[in-house]
Amino acid sequence: MGVKKGQELELEVADIAFGGRGLAKVDGFAVFIDQAVPRDYVRVRVFRKKRNFAEARVVDLLRPSPHRVDAPCRYSGYCGGCKWQFLDYEKQLEYKRRHVSESLEHIGLIRGTPVHPTLPSEKIFGYRNKMEFSFSDRRWLMPEELGREDIGFGFALGLHVPGTFHKVLDTAACLLQPDLGNKILEDVRKYVKKSDRPVYGLKSHEGFWRFLMLRHSAARDEWMVNLITAEADSSAVQPLADTLMKTYPNIVSVVNNITARKAGVAVGEYEIRLGGASTLTDRIGRYDFEISANSFFQTNTRGAEKLYEIVTAYAELTGTETVLDLYCGTGAIAITLSEFARKIIGLELVESAVADAAENCLRNGVDNCRFLAGDIRDRLVHIEEMPEVMIIDPPRAGMHVDVVNGVLEKAPRRIVYVSCNPATLARDLSILKDRYHVLEVQPVDMFPHTFHIESVAKLERI
Repeated sequence: MGVKKGQELELEVADIAFGGRGLAKVDGFAVFIDQAVPRDYVRVRVFRKKRNFAEARVVDLLRPSPHRVDAPCRYSGYCGGCKWQFLDYEKQLEYKRRHVSESLEHIGLIRGTPVHPTLPSEKIFGYRNKMEFSFSDRRWLMPEELGREDIGFGFALGLHVPGTFHKVLDTAACLLQPDLGNKILEDVRKYVKKSDRPVYGLKSHEGFWRFLMLRHSAARDEWMVNLITAEADSSAVQPLADTLMKTYPNIVSVVNNITARKAGVAVGEYEIRLGGASTLTDRIGRYDFEISANSFFQTNTRGAEKLYEIVTAYAELTGTETVLDLYCGTGAIAITLSEFARKIIGLELVESAVADAAENCLRNGVDNCRFLAGDIRDRLVHIEEMPEVMIIDPPRAGMHVDVVNGVLEKAPRRIVYVSCNPATLARDLSILKDRYHVLEVQPVDMFPHTFHIESVAKLERI
């Protein structure tokens, strides 16, 4: 039986693929199905046909999987923020572990390495400490909103429809952030709607209001509000900042990032402080971290504590080692390990992150870490120290081949590799496996209701 674009099929979902889509087979031909999970029996419509696979959407859920649950969010299935709310959380953890294990076997050709059960998130809702909401002059309507004359198309403040840059839901509340964040979100929405400055057009690239970013300190229950606009205008943003700080004592910082760039990224070319401090302070373990509006910080604070506990355990430091921390960011892992090592050297491309890392050391009284800014491919070869232990925490793309070669040249006794992408984890470990045993891997769930998974791998030199 051939599969054609536009065709409707009745299928039983047999598996789940990395990326969160259900997988069914038609005479051995793979069909990937959005919003479907194993043991669903569904009627689907094929919307894309390739040589080796097809993609389809559910038209009718004929018999739901026993692993389905009722999604508490009204935007589930339409919003790109999280795609697995309808899947039982224990099953989410199981599938995430499988994705890590199968990536190691099929991509890395690494077999027999224990991949432990996924460590769950302490919270499965309200866990995110950072949310970015987009303004748009074109609202994406939910099915129940279609045809309603009382709902206009000309304003949205919220999250994107998956796979689009210009389709924005007018998100009344996001369950991934703490409750107060949704009250702030609604107050900003009401203010901007009454403002005489227009919201930004994601296609026209005209307008004033661009993004709203909310940061939350889990340790202190304090908030930062970052208003991203296309230009500076204190008459527009200052009254909003004043109102928010007066209404919510937990808001300790309001800043205005300004960017005229067309790119849809909520980072300003420069920043103006509107009220309170210019930073927010959060805590991981016993260490405090100062977070500016554009700093990187793990978005699940409690999950980061678990992650760093695994890193500490896998590093097996005795207090005599020199540690090299690649892609060190703002120094969170280095500072966490500092009390167990003789010396830690962190390498990071982003200069502002290196400055934050040095400041975080001062704040915590840590004096055995130093951080170097620059391209890690160049920096690594000029490091004179030969580390006993190396921490590697690369971006989703994994390590550049020059960095891998630099790691092999340094030949540390032990490597702890922290990954947010099972595919690139497997690829990089496959290059290292001739010189290193991959002893074990621990997945850690930092992002409930999404297919994303963090993993920590422990390697020993052969």
